[in-house]
This record gives sequence, C-alpha cells and structure tokens, in this order.
Amino acid sequence: MSYAEKHLIAGETVQYETRLHWIVMLGHALIAAVLAFIAIAFLVTSPSSWQGAKVATPRGVMYWAALTCLMLGAIFFCIGLLKRNATEMAVTNKRVIVKSGLANRRTIELLLPRIESIAVEEPALGRLLGYGTVIVRGTGGTPEVFSQIARPLEFREQVQRQIAGEPKRF
Repeated sequence: MSYAEKHLIAGETVQYETRLHWIVMLGHALIAAVLAFIAIAFLVTSPSSWQGAKVATPRGVMYWAALTCLMLGAIFFCIGLLKRNATEMAVTNKRVIVKSGLANRRTIELLLPRIESIAVEEPALGRLLGYGTVIVRGTGGTPEVFSQIARPLEFREQVQRQIAGEPKRF
C-alpha cells in the first residue's frame, strides 16, 4: 500500500500515482556495471599472464577483489533503486501528495483549491524518455519542485482534471 493510500482523509480517493523516472538510477547502474566489468576482469585474467609482473598475486586475492567489486556494484545499484522507490507522487480528488525518503522523510501535501499554477520543464532527452520537472506553486507563492518525474505532462493533466472536477479517466 502506498503512502498516499495510507494517509487518505474522509471521502478522498487516489486518482493518479507516479514515481521518479528510471533515469535517476542511470548513474548508479553505470557505476555498478563498471564495477562488474572490473570484477570479471579480475576473474578472467591470471597473474601469470601479466607482462613484466615481478610479484605473483595469489589467485585467492583476485577472487576476493572480484567479490568486493561485485558487492560494491550491487550496493550502488540498490542505492539507486531505493532512491527511485522511496519517492511517491499522487493526485487525489482533494490534494497533491508527494513523499520522498526512507529514513529522513519529506512529505508535501497541497490542497487542490490552493494550487495557483503547475509548470512542467522537459529537457530534450526528457521528452524522448518521458521524464521532466514539475513545479507546483501554491497560494503562498513558494514553488515546490519535483525533479525527474515519470510522465510529467500526465501528472500535470491529472492535477488540472481534479481542480476542474472532472472524473477519473481510465
């Protein structure tokens, strides 16, 4: 059950939910891939094949180095996965709810009648891959910026539909 579903108020229903785009994991996945490549290199090469090597490295050290690289790669990948899955965004029939973080949680809840504007910024790559930044400005004037959201135009459309009082479209 998502954060928004757990914290609904009376008469409120979730109309739309989204998360961060997979692009937030790209850096973590690249680091993990490089570390996996290094681990494979450790396993494939043998110390006797090194030209000019004066010190023979025991095969067990190579296995431990490979295992360490694989573990670090897995940790980096899991960090990216946690970052992506720890952020939830939802539009209900009464509010916009955004929750980010696991240990340190940040939640933003904006009542629909208090939203003045909602802007979407999509870089060229974001338009191709389907991610962008959504900026929601409430009546207090403080903008709330949500970066690297999956399908930002759809998120904006859902907020606008709920403000206009249109029913949920399937």
